[in-house]
Amino acid sequence: MRRKAEDLRRDGRRIAVVPTMGALHDGHLALLRAARGQADVVILTIFVNPTQFGPNEDLARYPRDETGDIAKARTCEIDLAFCPDASVMYPAGAQTFVEVRELQKPLCGASRPGHFAGVATVVAKLFHITQPHVAVFGEKDYQQLAIIRRMVRDLDFAVEIASVPIVREADGVAMSSRNAYLSSEQRRAARSLSAGLAAARAAFAAGERRAAPLVAAASAPIIAEPEIRIDYVELRDAEELTPIEQVERPAVLALAAFVGTTRLIDNRVLGPG
Repeated sequence: MRRKAEDLRRDGRRIAVVPTMGALHDGHLALLRAARGQADVVILTIFVNPTQFGPNEDLARYPRDETGDIAKARTCEIDLAFCPDASVMYPAGAQTFVEVRELQKPLCGASRPGHFAGVATVVAKLFHITQPHVAVFGEKDYQQLAIIRRMVRDLDFAVEIASVPIVREADGVAMSSRNAYLSSEQRRAARSLSAGLAAARAAFAAGERRAAPLVAAASAPIIAEPEIRIDYVELRDAEELTPIEQVERPAVLALAAFVGTTRLIDNRVLGPG
């Protein structure tokens, strides 16, 4: 893969990479289409990264369909698919990790210790291997996107980070590979996550700027669902992810919740106007 990337760069080709863990859905395909519009060569990576899963998380049962994923990706005219084994990505004795210290602490980082060190490390490795000019990520994983942007800035990666808005189902549920775990009743209950964020956005549009009422508006529909247990609903500064009491600059209203045993995330960015 590295030799191929070196050849492409030598030929003056602009490379885009879309890192994924597979189980592709329309949200991933939106990333690939965006990449197609920004580069001469689009590389899809598929790697279920073990270092970003905790000991009690779903690594073993995480959905995998490499053949089906590549078939879907072909509809977006990808040029290359890089699908390494864990033994290649993490050779025996590997002990080096990348940490974005402060951005990894709140939100998902508080309940998933070590998760974002695994994310930053594998993305850094994929950048070294695929040598892209631009990498495309989804805004659903907002904290991940913020961490990758900061890592690129802090470590002087010559990679532009592009983002694509959340792709949602017709009923508002954010597309996620983990939606496949949900029963029909849980899938119905999952609508409350986007419904809560929509309620908060409506309150914001009506002039509400205080964090507590916005968080309460987002939480109310979720609390009403017996199938769901909230992990967090928080309003944070959009860049630094620090807690705020009032929206005076761009902010992100982010949430995570367990729908049955499946942990889902979602967010809305609120502007200061």
